[in-house]
Amino acid sequence: MWTLVTASPTTRLLGSAVTTRRDGSVDSSSESAADASSDSSAALLSRLPRPTGSVCFVRGGHGLVGWGEHARYTTTGSGAAGRIQEWFDEVRAGLRVSDPIGEPGTGPVAFVSLGFEDSDVAVAVIPQVVVGRSAAGGFVTRIGAAGPAASSGPPPVPVRTPGRISYADADLSVAGFTTAVAAATERIRRGELDKVVLAHDLVATADRPVDERLLLRRLAAAYPGCWTFDVEGLVGASPELLIRRQGRLIASRVLAGTAWPEHVDDAVASGLLHSSKDVAEHAYAVRSVSDVLAPVCDELDVPTRPAPLELANLTHLSTDITGRLGDFTPTALELAARLHPPAAVGGSPTDTSRQVIRELEPMSRGRYAAPVGWVDGRGDGEFAIALRCAQVNGRSVRLLAGCGIVADSEPETEAREAQIKMIPIRDALESAP
Repeated sequence: MWTLVTASPTTRLLGSAVTTRRDGSVDSSSESAADASSDSSAALLSRLPRPTGSVCFVRGGHGLVGWGEHARYTTTGSGAAGRIQEWFDEVRAGLRVSDPIGEPGTGPVAFVSLGFEDSDVAVAVIPQVVVGRSAAGGFVTRIGAAGPAASSGPPPVPVRTPGRISYADADLSVAGFTTAVAAATERIRRGELDKVVLAHDLVATADRPVDERLLLRRLAAAYPGCWTFDVEGLVGASPELLIRRQGRLIASRVLAGTAWPEHVDDAVASGLLHSSKDVAEHAYAVRSVSDVLAPVCDELDVPTRPAPLELANLTHLSTDITGRLGDFTPTALELAARLHPPAAVGGSPTDTSRQVIRELEPMSRGRYAAPVGWVDGRGDGEFAIALRCAQVNGRSVRLLAGCGIVADSEPETEAREAQIKMIPIRDALESAP
């Protein structure tokens, strides 16, 4: 597999990275004391100054947002995450770091979005400014020769709606998707594999260039329990945490098995828990994660039964895995790369399901269904699976959604599920201001 690597600017940069606590006096020109003390994600997202070019990873009022580009790196090919980690370490070596707080997310941070396939581009960005909030309070990190006295930049550009939205089939239409699902179930019944996750795409076109901040705010408000993210225009609100590392403690939220109410009185959660098809699909996903984490953990807690996770428009089967790393402590990025792709977005067995995806999906997933998140200089970080998302490029927005296919899957039902999974982005695009 050939490898393409680009880095901008050079990876040995002279400057300072300074982290300070945030309160009402910090950046008073662009942030009120009320914003600084707010527990809502809106307070963090309101800091983003431009329609595009920002990064974020927030949930429930906690997380990180950033802007400005201190350094950027793209690569393709196998081992992309390892090269990004080496690049990040090299950039940090060229910085004088002042981080008296020393919490996850303080100091220099790289926001990373990996590609689903080795041939898909992976990207990493180290922002000039990162504003964060954790349970311990708020903080800001600035990178630049001027240190903490650096300006926050010009006044923010007002958020603008995209105007009228129209939709068209992209690389794989709904009809093409149902045909692919039928082919996959036949191969599963023949015993070639146990599960495969298939996706299809839809293109939205807006009257005006899409302001990513508008999507982020609407997604965070509608899905506060999800991880709202933006890296290089890949915008979404994922319900699935691939990995969190804080010191030696790790956590992962596995989702697989989905249902939605067709009628007001539908008992969706109960139906999911008693669905042999969904429970089996979920078991593959849990095993794919626990099998990767077990060798690097001294302790690993994997619940024996899933629990229902109810979102605004769907209910999933969910398992929260927690553990403690052993003496060998991979970074959050390294763990995310080891876990990719879990059965929740790839299938089982992994190699066979990935080959089936290549054969039945006539499209590139890009960075959809791959790890997206951040890693700091201590190796701590959080990565979600890039789901309920879209790639924004000016007036064009490419939405993708997929479903886990097993022997009992029905093509029309899976197509309906994929369409429902696109609702978060569609609502964010179409909602009235």
